[in-house]
Parts: sequence; C-alpha cells; structure tokens
Amino acid sequence: MKRLILLATAATAIASGAGAAERTKFEFWYGLTGDLGEVVQKHCQLFNQSQDKYEAVCTGQGGYDKAEQNTIAAYRAKQQPTVVQIYDAGTVNFMLSGAIYPASKFAKDYDIDIDWKAYFPGIANYYATSAGEMWSFPYNSSSAVFYWNKDAWAKIGKNEAPKTWAEFGEDLKALKAAGVECGFAFNFDTWMDLEQFSATNNIPIATLDNGYGGLGAELVINKTAFVDHMKDFKAWLDAGYAKIQTPQVGKNLVQAFADGTCASTTESIANHGTIKNTQVQGLNWGVAMLPVIDASKRTNSLVGGASLWVMQGKSKEEYEAAAAFLKYVTAPDTGEKYIAENTGYIPVTTKGFDLLKSSGFYDDPKYAGREVAIQSLTASDVGPLSRGIRLGNFTSIRSEIRAELEAAFTGQKDMQAAIDAAVDRSNQILRRYEQTYKGAALP
Repeated sequence: MKRLILLATAATAIASGAGAAERTKFEFWYGLTGDLGEVVQKHCQLFNQSQDKYEAVCTGQGGYDKAEQNTIAAYRAKQQPTVVQIYDAGTVNFMLSGAIYPASKFAKDYDIDIDWKAYFPGIANYYATSAGEMWSFPYNSSSAVFYWNKDAWAKIGKNEAPKTWAEFGEDLKALKAAGVECGFAFNFDTWMDLEQFSATNNIPIATLDNGYGGLGAELVINKTAFVDHMKDFKAWLDAGYAKIQTPQVGKNLVQAFADGTCASTTESIANHGTIKNTQVQGLNWGVAMLPVIDASKRTNSLVGGASLWVMQGKSKEEYEAAAAFLKYVTAPDTGEKYIAENTGYIPVTTKGFDLLKSSGFYDDPKYAGREVAIQSLTASDVGPLSRGIRLGNFTSIRSEIRAELEAAFTGQKDMQAAIDAAVDRSNQILRRYEQTYKGAALP
C-alpha cells in the first residue's frame, strides 16, 4: 500500500510538472527599471499565478530607450517579443513600423472586452490614430505636477501653491529673502520644461498640430512663449532662487525635493511614492497642478509613461496567451488598481479611477495628492495642441533640445541662439524621417 501511495504521489508530481511545462509561453519586454521595474515583474508573476494555462516570460530591457531599440532590432532578426512596453515618445515610430498588431484589432480578434471610451481623453488621444482607434494598450500613465514644501511657503505667508509662472517668480524672490537657499530644482528635461508647458498653455511645439497632421511638421518652439519661459528659468538660476539638479551636478530632482534641499520642483506624479518613501522626517509637502501663464486659460497636461504594443509575426497560441495577459493587466481591479497602489502612476480609465475612489484610495494620506494628476489631465477638453506630440524620431529631438538647454543654462550660449540651434537640428531629423517614410501617411 505504501508503495502504491508513493507511486501515485510520483505520478501526480510528474503530471503536475508536465502540466506546468505545457503552459503556452509568450515574451513580454518592458522598459521600466529599478523599483518600478520590480513592480512590472511582480505583475507578471501575479498573472502567472492567477491561472495555469499561460506563462508570461517578462524581461526588462534596461530603460525605455533600450526597450524601443532592442525591439526594433529583434523584429528585423525575427526574434521580437509578443508584447512590448514602449514609452510615449516611441508612438510614431511604432505606428509606422509595419511591425504592430493594432490594439483595437487585436482585442477584437482575441475577444478582449475593452471599453475604449472609458480611457481618459488625454491618455487615449496620445495613443490613438487620427480616426480614434487605439493601437496600443495604455499601461502605466502619468502626468506632470508641482511638488511644493508647505513649510517653506508658510515663511512667506502663503498656504497655497502658485497658480501662474509670474506668481511663482515672485514667490521664489520672497523665499530667497526669507532664507530659503533653493526655492526650485529643475533640470533640462524636455517632457517637463517644454512639452508640459506648451500643452498646459495651448502653445504649439510644431506645425500641423504638433505633427498629428502629417510628417511634414516643423518645430516652432523658438518662436513661442517657451523662449521667454526658459529665460525666466535662467534669471531665477542667476539670481540664486533656483538650482540645477542632475546626478552630474548634484542629485536628481526627486532627491533634491525629498531631502529638503529645494523647496519645489516639477516632476512626474509617478515619483509621488518615491518621495513619500524617501523624504526626510517631518517634510510637509503637497502636490499641485503646474503653474501656467494665465490660470483662467489652463488646458490639459500631457500623459507620460508607456503603453503595451502587440508585435506582428507570432503564433496564434502566443497571441491567445498575450490576450489573457492583456486582459489581466488592463482590468481595473487586477491592472490599474495594482499599478496605482504600487507606484505613483495613475489609473488610465474612468472605471479604474472610480474603483480607487470608492475604495478610499485617495483618502489615505499615503496616496493623497495623486488625484491632482487626473485633474491636470482633464483640466480642459483635449485640443489640437494638447492631445500630444506626433513627431518622428522624437527621442532624438528631445536629445537635441536638452543639449542646447544645458548649453544655455551653463552659460555657453544665449538662450534664443540655443533654442534656434535645437530647432534647426530637430527639423533636419524630421526631414530625414519624412524621407525615410516617403509617401507614408500617419494612421
């Protein structure tokens, strides 16, 4: 009898092992790193544990840029993953790549019940075609917010964050007079300093509605209020009101704010959790929408983060596995709620937001303030200049602008001359991109 029990146990173990080995596997590549990358990896594990039919093999690529580059190279070698996480700047490249299984079609073909209208317009418009069809699945979304030290502002008799950039400039001057050594930490990040500034003030970055109108778009940032905005930043820097904070010259913006070095910064809401977890004891801080030029004319901010793209050229079985995964990680309860609870990212649909609100998520002091990013994304109806940016090789364009801003802020160039140079080189990038896709139309 004992021998029979042992044999039965062994048989069960073999059957179990065989069952596990028969799971249909598919590859998912992601770009997030560090703590956020660990959250993605855990999400994969939770999916794998939730059922016994499919297995997501999830591999970090070491950054958003690398995720995009590695996927393009892998596709050319016919070794692409089934699903990949691509950040906002890679949207155009993937739309025109011919390597994508559009999300709306994939969802229909593999029975993923998604209410596309439930996505916040500021998120949906960034990843949708001109016809409004979603070509990727929004996953981790964020927007820019203003982090401010309430105790520092109390020194100048104020208990509210500045609503306009002019008011902020006056506050910085008063903070310096009150003994605050660094009122504002900033760097050369174009997503923050250029893209969010332009969207929230309804200012163009490029012609043809920021590129949505076609590949012939050209940058115009050297002819907009962005130039004066950066001149203000330079004046604040020179007056000692603000400090540049990068790992090369000090620390990153999140660290500079969380440790009390600087009284304010503009950063992604995705960093809310990091600030909460790393702040110096007693730091009394809050979250507000970004200052704008005219508070009565505020328009919506832009979405940041990334979405999930399905690649062409995989088997029916892999697509079925990927569909099960996408259902899991985009659902309000197993997807949006998980991401929001474990990062600073925001829910991407009204259903996800309502679920979090009803659960008391935003009433918890640990998460208080994260709803500000939703308020910012929905501050107005999405318009031609606040829907997003659709420029080819936008990662390279960001690099050109960032390099020129650094040159201006470090005194190597005049601000106008620096931005002129950035526009000139960026437009060359756009013309090369247009030539590469000659005759192609944006979907």
